[in-house]
Amino acid sequence: MTKHTLIIGLVFIIVLNACSNSSKFEKEALKKIETLESLMKEAEDKSIDITREKTLLWFSKEFLKFANWDEANKEAIEKLFGYERYYAENKLQLAEELPDYERKKVIEILDKGIDILKQELNGEIRRRPVNKVDWQNTKAGDNMFISNNRPSFPYDYFSKTVGQPLTNTEVYNDHLGAMYHGGENLYPVDHDRAINSFLLKEDGTFDEELMSKLTDIPDTNIGFLYYWSMGIPEWVEKQEPEIRKGRSLFTGFDIDNPLAREVWGKIIRHTGKLTKGKKVTELGYIFANEPHWYSEKNHWTYKYDEMNDISSYTRNKFRSWLNKAYQGNIKKLNSNWGASFDNFDTVEIEIPIDTSLRGSPQWYDWNRYHMDRSTEWFKFNQDELHSVNPEANTHIKLFPRSFYEDSRSHGIDFEALTELTTMIGHDAKALGSPSIRPHIDSEWHKKYAYKWDGMAILHDFLESVSPNKININSESHFLSSGMWRDLEARTSYVRNVYWLSTLMGMDANMGWFWARDPDGSPEDRLEGDLNFFDPGLGGAYAGSNNMQPHITNEVTQVMYDLNTFSEEIIALRQQARPLRLFYSETAAINTSDYMTKTNELYESLFFEGIPLGFVTKNIIEKQDNTWKAIVVYKTNYVTDAEFSALQTYLDNGGTVILDSSNSLSMNEYGEKRLKNLSNSKGKIINIEDSNILKLKKVALKEIEDQMPNIIIESDNGESHKTIVSRVVQQADSSYLVNLLNVGHKTTKVKLSFKSGAEATIINLMTSNNVDSIFDLASEEILLLEVKEKQ
Repeated sequence: MTKHTLIIGLVFIIVLNACSNSSKFEKEALKKIETLESLMKEAEDKSIDITREKTLLWFSKEFLKFANWDEANKEAIEKLFGYERYYAENKLQLAEELPDYERKKVIEILDKGIDILKQELNGEIRRRPVNKVDWQNTKAGDNMFISNNRPSFPYDYFSKTVGQPLTNTEVYNDHLGAMYHGGENLYPVDHDRAINSFLLKEDGTFDEELMSKLTDIPDTNIGFLYYWSMGIPEWVEKQEPEIRKGRSLFTGFDIDNPLAREVWGKIIRHTGKLTKGKKVTELGYIFANEPHWYSEKNHWTYKYDEMNDISSYTRNKFRSWLNKAYQGNIKKLNSNWGASFDNFDTVEIEIPIDTSLRGSPQWYDWNRYHMDRSTEWFKFNQDELHSVNPEANTHIKLFPRSFYEDSRSHGIDFEALTELTTMIGHDAKALGSPSIRPHIDSEWHKKYAYKWDGMAILHDFLESVSPNKININSESHFLSSGMWRDLEARTSYVRNVYWLSTLMGMDANMGWFWARDPDGSPEDRLEGDLNFFDPGLGGAYAGSNNMQPHITNEVTQVMYDLNTFSEEIIALRQQARPLRLFYSETAAINTSDYMTKTNELYESLFFEGIPLGFVTKNIIEKQDNTWKAIVVYKTNYVTDAEFSALQTYLDNGGTVILDSSNSLSMNEYGEKRLKNLSNSKGKIINIEDSNILKLKKVALKEIEDQMPNIIIESDNGESHKTIVSRVVQQADSSYLVNLLNVGHKTTKVKLSFKSGAEATIINLMTSNNVDSIFDLASEEILLLEVKEKQ
């Protein structure tokens, strides 16, 4: 036997073994599918709801099909792994292992599903029938979606199987969600969605072929529409050479340019008329995809052409803004800036701006104006839409990091934009394990099973600003993102993060992302050689839920449960926010670590059994002051108007807790404030100590009479807490209690009444009794009904 023949023989044996193993896992999965189907038939005969099992079965069969496609197309899978630098080095091995990985995960979810259904058949548990989303008739109410006369939490994917029609029920169904949108087509570069900059032609008429992508959307299912502003037509660039100056990553033109406004004004009005009253707009018109205009030097967005310069239009608008802000007093501006401009028409500023100027009047003026100009742009968008479609709902996919990170050069005023639009909008994210990017700090993982804090603080802030608006996460990055993905992600993490975000206000979510064609191949956009301007798109498929049957199935399973207990979730959201943290955009602009410190305070109070709230000048002035106390922490810079709002709160009998005399001590330009807050009819507590633990102790003492009547004690063996709890009393005097463990360890929990009465506790998800002392596993969720024992 020659050496060559021997090698061929060995390769054949290896391939044969691989095929044998694959068929082994597939055969095992198929046997379990038979078992599940038999149990489902038995359950159906006993009138037991099997909606959950139908979805489990669907995903199991789909992913077995996907595994076979991946096995037959390993080169394509290898290439897709190669586009993500985290996986690139091991792309060959990963592509080789993926098919069996998927089959094994299918076996795991089948085992779990079979076990749960057996428990129900044996009478060990009793689950509520699933309350499904009505994809055709769900309506947006005042602050929630309504389906089948009950609160509803619609779910789907923001980007979904590009190239497949909306009418394909293998893609649009209960399992994956069935929202319609304008992104199903494989568009040219920078088009991406049905409403884009290219709809208008130079002669002022509309491109009817492109417009048909919008008008052809069937009026059968609820959905959402994006204003996609990534690009701008060539004819506009020829007329306006400055059109790209001051662009951002996802807004490809200068928002101050008059021609850009003329183009978009016409597009908004025309498409607003065409889509008025259509079901595809039930979840709103989304004005922008992650808008931000980071204008500081050395920011990561600079290499994507963001704010490399500003146009003459932006510069002149800034001069006009300064003239108004300084009431025409150029001497005052020169004194503040250390400049010698002859008049406001000669004022100059270098953009990107140097971060060494942070805390200076020049830094404040630019960044305050920068926020005002983007707010004015979105007001223009909304005014144009409402001029032809006054009932249209609107929101913006706000980029969460722009809020909870320290930089404020991005031009986004979260409060102003949330007040402006008719719905709350964002794309909150979480990380299920440490980031795949080595430069990103994952210190949080020492304390928590997943990174929950960014999602949480964003929700609490936005819900404080607009408590009576629907809250839409239009690209939920809970499953993967540029920062994170994990092939071994936990189903417990998925269930916990979707539940927590919904508990905190999320009314609908469109996840990132679903990109499988029904035959198992990647969507049209991801075929061939990939070279996208969007830095995250090329590598997005690798390690995502498109390769994770357990994760994709769990998303739908937890959304089924949230919809089934939707009335309880809405009730739990009504728990009062007696403690408010004072937020100042002025301090955020001027202070290099303002949000770092705010996040630390927020985390310290998050696990104390109450939902946290925020207040600002506007919230104090516009809302009923129902909270018990306001905490002011590390907030040295505030405008006179912000200071006056706090004084008015005190005049009306409120309590303000100050961390030190440094807080509130300066105005926006760093000038010392001569006034101090006075007690008036309220109470000022000066801690004069920046120690968070001391501040926390004082704050909790002030609201102790606002704490729930159910005492929740927990012990995880650590110095920090990890149990999130919500408690509300129901009409029949019983209590709803929701517990979520976001820690690594199983935690001992004890529930008791303040009165000392003995408790009867029922697990609403299983209908089983629960002892008053029990263990809550890492990432476990319990929804309980607690009554005084009769």
